[in-house]
Amino acid sequence: MTKPRVVLVGPMGAGKTTVASLLGEAWGVPVRDTDHDIEATEGRTISDIFVESGEDHFRELEVTAVARAVTEHTGVLALGGGAVMRAETRELLDDVPVVFLRVGLSDAVKRVDLGIGRPLLLGNVRARIKALLDERTPVYESVATHVVDTDGRSPDEVAAEIQELLR
Repeated sequence: MTKPRVVLVGPMGAGKTTVASLLGEAWGVPVRDTDHDIEATEGRTISDIFVESGEDHFRELEVTAVARAVTEHTGVLALGGGAVMRAETRELLDDVPVVFLRVGLSDAVKRVDLGIGRPLLLGNVRARIKALLDERTPVYESVATHVVDTDGRSPDEVAAEIQELLR
C-alpha cells in the first residue's frame, strides 16, 4: 500500500503548507495539500465552496480528498485544519506518521492575516480562533504520532525538528 511519508495536521496558522514544502524539498519528495486538491477538483476556492455549497458539502469533499491522498501520495501531505474532525478522516490516519503542528492563540492570530479568505473566521477573529483551538486541539493530539510546537519558531526550525523525529 502507498502512504505518505508524513501527514501534517493542525489549525490554521500552524504553518502546515509552509513546513510541508520545506520537508518535501529537504527529502526530495512531492508535497500535497488537500485544500489545494479540493480547490483544483471543484474549480473554486475553499471560501466559495463554503459560501455557495455550505460547510457540510466542503467536509464531504475533504473526506474524499484525504482518502485519495492517503492512498496515492508518497510524499508530505498537509491536511486542512478541520479535516481531522471527521471520524472517517481520523481512521484514514491510523497507519501513517502524523505530526500535529501545535500553535498558540497569539501566534495563530498573527499568522492568519485577520481571516482573509478563511470562511470559519468571519466575525471576531481572535474569539473564533480560540474556539477552534479549544475544540480541535484534543482531536489533533489524538491522531498525532508526534507533536511539534511552532510558537516563536521559524518554519525551518519546525521542519528540522520533524526531520529529526522521523529519522
